[in-house]
Amino acid sequence: MAKPVIWTVDDDPDVLRAVERDLRRQYGNRYRVIAADSGGSALEAIKQLKLRNEPVALFLADQRMPHMSGVEFLEKAIEFYPEAKRALLTAYADTDAAIRAINSVQIDHYLMKPWDPPEERLFGVVDDLLDDWQASYRPVFEGVRVVGHRWSPQANEIRDFLGRNFVPHQWLNIETDEAGKQLLTTTGADPSSLPLVIFPNGSFLPNPPAVEIARKLGLKTKPEFPFYDLVVVGAGPAGLAAAVYGAADGLHTLLVEREAPGGQAGRSSRIENYLGFPVGLSGADLARRAVAQARRFGVEILAPQEVRSVRIEGSTRLLTLADGSEIGCRALLIASGIAFRKLEVPGLEKLNGAGVYYYAPMSEAFSYRDGDIYIVGGANSAGQAAMYFSKFARRVTMVVRGQSLSDTMSQYLENQITATSNITVKFNANVIAVEGDGRCETITIQNNKTCAQETVPASALLIYAGAVPQTDWLAGVVERDAQGYLISGQHLLREGKRPAGWTADRDPFYLETSVPGIFVAGDVRHRSAKGVTSGVGEGAMAVKLVHEYLGLL
Repeated sequence: MAKPVIWTVDDDPDVLRAVERDLRRQYGNRYRVIAADSGGSALEAIKQLKLRNEPVALFLADQRMPHMSGVEFLEKAIEFYPEAKRALLTAYADTDAAIRAINSVQIDHYLMKPWDPPEERLFGVVDDLLDDWQASYRPVFEGVRVVGHRWSPQANEIRDFLGRNFVPHQWLNIETDEAGKQLLTTTGADPSSLPLVIFPNGSFLPNPPAVEIARKLGLKTKPEFPFYDLVVVGAGPAGLAAAVYGAADGLHTLLVEREAPGGQAGRSSRIENYLGFPVGLSGADLARRAVAQARRFGVEILAPQEVRSVRIEGSTRLLTLADGSEIGCRALLIASGIAFRKLEVPGLEKLNGAGVYYYAPMSEAFSYRDGDIYIVGGANSAGQAAMYFSKFARRVTMVVRGQSLSDTMSQYLENQITATSNITVKFNANVIAVEGDGRCETITIQNNKTCAQETVPASALLIYAGAVPQTDWLAGVVERDAQGYLISGQHLLREGKRPAGWTADRDPFYLETSVPGIFVAGDVRHRSAKGVTSGVGEGAMAVKLVHEYLGLL
């Protein structure tokens, strides 16, 4: 953590050197002493400190300076640091100005020059001021700060990206947080350019895309090598497991993820049926642990980065990334999971990110304390969200298309929902309209049996209505089913015949696609058992099959 700053400002170089020397000698082990020879230059530097969110404990300014007096400097400086202590250095002739400043600028003290010996005439005063400041000081946040409007879809996307990539960040609502308003003034950014992302080094970007944020944060998006033993596409549970087992077994492994580690599972508020965690864990915790484990074994992780295409050249599989670069590998594992299915509901797309969320981040729960939350979907992910949001919302209502939860949800989770007093389930129902002025305000629900409709106030609408694979980039390369899932193993055999274009003198391995050396694991696989546990199992199993494949080359 950065040391709090003591600022001293004086246009007399001899006086400035002397006070800087004395302050550093006495306080340099606990505070950073910064000296400036004018109020103007000090203010410019103070702006940079504010952007870096570094604390200032004390301003000590000479009263008699050209262009800007000490009192004028303090008036401007406390706009940036109103909590800092402030003191004037004055000559005897300036005593009256110092006394007036006690009322006009609320200075805490004034010191007469010269202050020799400092042990008697300087340090005692400064000690008292710093003690008072420390008594109310709360350490500042040192990570990324995001300033924006609560109902801004772009701000929500940025916060979600930072959270899922394990980047500590602070959210400042421009409408309610004075610190956010002050940062907007300090940066000089136009309010229309919100959200504003401010980085620890004081630099900032207005409404930046995720890839630009990743670049500024130093997230890895370019591979170190041109060729790998194993490339895994997708960092959900299946991809993370494959990367861990592959690297642990000695394969030079690259993991490529288009958004953030964890996949859809990374958004789960609580996974309670995962082996070895009797009290459960969140999807974010699982992803964080898995990423740390993968890095420990030497897995290279690119995120955010996207694979756009793949082509086959003999025993090499060549992948083209979104930035146009190419990497080669001996074996390729597709574990890209599935993306949320968008609903075609009037008004929904307009309010997406403004009270309407697909797979809502857990951080949004705090924003809806005492609100009315509606959740579309009846599978485990919807049930986990209902349980989590029920801790904050006044009421949570699940809108379920089917007649019961039993067909789509684990029994333990269904029991929890039934036992939670502020969760209601509407069966045989669909949301048919969403309305609001800049944010979700009402939704219309239709009973599928009676066709009766009701419009109800809604603080937020969370959608967990199924998912679809994103495998268009593999079209014409490997066989897919009608929905786009990748077909593998025995499902490729038709009447005992191997798939067209199959070049190996053997049947496909269990998790191998229609191209030898390209494997699939997890939710993106045709007829897979969807879920975290099965994804992890398939990821580990795929590595064993990769070894068998490589042994035959």
